[in-house]
Amino acid sequence: QVQLVESGGGLVQPGGSLRLSCLASTNIFNIYMAWYRQAPGKQRDLVAAVTASSSTDYVDSVKGRFTISRDNAKNTVYLQMDKLTPEDTAVYYCNARKSGYSYWGQGTQVAVSS
Repeated sequence: QVQLVESGGGLVQPGGSLRLSCLASTNIFNIYMAWYRQAPGKQRDLVAAVTASSSTDYVDSVKGRFTISRDNAKNTVYLQMDKLTPEDTAVYYCNARKSGYSYWGQGTQVAVSS
């Protein structure tokens, strides 16, 4: 079983930056990790993912603005978010996939507003 704890959310002005962190309870060196987000009244959608070999993928709306990375030594995955817009407002969830199972954190709120 993998427990995930997100942190780093908050309120930021449009154009600002935040860095989200996801700390896992186990080694993540061979685990596919991803960030999802869910805005009020909408479904949870994939934002960015990083494979065990550190290949990355992003949804089109965040390409060039968000960067996902992993630090296996710290069992942590990051999501650097730059040039934030109000449309990025959502609860952000960390996801891990291991041995056919999918694990979720409790989420961290990101609000972009002036």
